[in-house]
Amino acid sequence: MISIFKQFEREGILGINRRIGEFILPNNPREYYPLVDDKWKTAELTRQFHVPMPKHYGVIDTFGGIQKTKELVTAHPGFVVKPANGGMGNGILVISHSETLENGKVLFHKSDGKVVSEKELNHHISGILSGLYSLDGNSDTCILQERLECHPFFQEISFRGIPDIRVIVYLGYPVMAMLRLPTKESGGRANLHQGALGVGVDLKNGTLTHSVCNDKLIHVHPDTKQTLQGRVIPNWFEILEMSSRCYDMSGLGYLGVDIVLDESRGPLLLEMNARPGLGIQIANRMGLLGRLKRVENIRNSADGPKDRVHRMLNEL
Repeated sequence: MISIFKQFEREGILGINRRIGEFILPNNPREYYPLVDDKWKTAELTRQFHVPMPKHYGVIDTFGGIQKTKELVTAHPGFVVKPANGGMGNGILVISHSETLENGKVLFHKSDGKVVSEKELNHHISGILSGLYSLDGNSDTCILQERLECHPFFQEISFRGIPDIRVIVYLGYPVMAMLRLPTKESGGRANLHQGALGVGVDLKNGTLTHSVCNDKLIHVHPDTKQTLQGRVIPNWFEILEMSSRCYDMSGLGYLGVDIVLDESRGPLLLEMNARPGLGIQIANRMGLLGRLKRVENIRNSADGPKDRVHRMLNEL
């Protein structure tokens, strides 16, 4: 067993305890966590820093306010329901379109093809408000958000939902990236814990490399049967610059930045994470430690997001 740990160390694999002790605790002040844990506060922050984000149609913060749901989404056939303080994709409901019946009742069609009644939607929102999906188990707020249109780049390689790009940022420098692709198993969600694909990305140019699903290496998407390796993500430098800017915006030195690529609006910030997972190392078949140490050597050599991105890419 000791030899395995030594091999991990030689490969530069970052483990949970070291991630917390050396990178999260010293660099992520607790008072800044609400800025990224609460998606409503994140949205307010992005407006101040002019970082584009999906539009918010409304917020429901009381049980009495649930009856306003239909009114808030009437003009938007597709929308997303999510807990303000949720994590790992839990509690997120993606509605692709709605259908009004002859009796006036409305049916909401989910992105995975299932149908939700008004009563079921309201019940789901009630669960969000009661804290069923919140990170700390306390009562929560429900956000009604814009449903994005998948960028053409993803149409043949993703199953239904909207893929996202996770970038690990350390002291303002992007160090590693991964594309998360929805699958049938994940219900059209880009969540690795629910069966989505993790695809490594070459940080220098946005080229897709290795793919994993449920921690196993694969070569094609299990549903679309498309080969992923070698494809290049559009707007790559813009994505890296936006990720770097999130360091200045959040005040967090070690964070995960999740970005979506919309068909018409381009890269949009989905959310930030003060405790990003370590599965990105599996997708890239590379440890994080080496790149984190590189950042510590160059941390004072760049000024602003663009410079930090260029400086990091020159190091690779």
